[in-house]
Amino acid sequence: MNQTKNTLLRDYLSQRRLFTAMAAHNPLAAKLAEEAGFNGIWGSGFELSASYAVPDASILPMGIHLAMMRSIATTVQIPLIADIDTGFGNAVNVSYAIPQYEAAGVSAVVMEDKTFPKDTSLRVAGRQELLRTEEFQGKLEAAVSARRENSFVVIARVEALIAGLGMAEALRRAEAYAEAGADAILIHSKQKTPDEIMSFIQAWSGRKPLVLVPTAYPQLTEAAIAETGKVGIVIYGNHAIRAAVGAMRQVFTRIRQDGGIHNVDAQLPSVQEIITLQGDAQMREIEKKYLR
Repeated sequence: MNQTKNTLLRDYLSQRRLFTAMAAHNPLAAKLAEEAGFNGIWGSGFELSASYAVPDASILPMGIHLAMMRSIATTVQIPLIADIDTGFGNAVNVSYAIPQYEAAGVSAVVMEDKTFPKDTSLRVAGRQELLRTEEFQGKLEAAVSARRENSFVVIARVEALIAGLGMAEALRRAEAYAEAGADAILIHSKQKTPDEIMSFIQAWSGRKPLVLVPTAYPQLTEAAIAETGKVGIVIYGNHAIRAAVGAMRQVFTRIRQDGGIHNVDAQLPSVQEIITLQGDAQMREIEKKYLR
């Protein structure tokens, strides 16, 4: 099954068809994203950190993220792209991490060129420090070498625009990472319009497909992205946790205002719907076959 998922993602990249991935911080969110029709799941470090109520700053250990990726990969039938931040250390750490993520059912990893510990890219006045290009090339080469199947995808995330180093530096690093063996290049921007990203796309050689995360510039549509012919993946990086926080805050506040659940209960998914999402039908089939 994992090989099939990997091949599906690879096919999208090789054919330059736009692959859409929705963030998830647990298997239920991933299941809902699959139900909605997304091509894949983004195993978001930001969302998982938020679900633990800690900053996205290399605080959660790899084991927690890896366990969640395994649970998500087991739950859905679509490819999972894991956000492994800076790779949990240097090239040695990356060499050990990649086979574990591959064995967990992940189809691709995204690794960024920041120093460890990282700071989230969209934090106002965040600490955005980048590795030397050569050091990150070594980490990418270690990742490519450590994978057991060539269908497993390694994506390099370029943070030069986030760090304010300019377009020329972003393009230089992207080319260097492609040279090191990255299968795709994620170019990140925190500008409120897509102009910076579109300029990068126009200047990009096209030697490897690009990956976009349009969190800061939501007006850029999938149709416009596909028209560039250079983008392979679009990731919606934090919408599951934002939707969950907004909905819970609204419902919890209403219950306290009303002094009970009498007004909100009818607006919520039924308990039976949740039981269905939990896979109750499959459990009943197992009971019929094997409980004696």
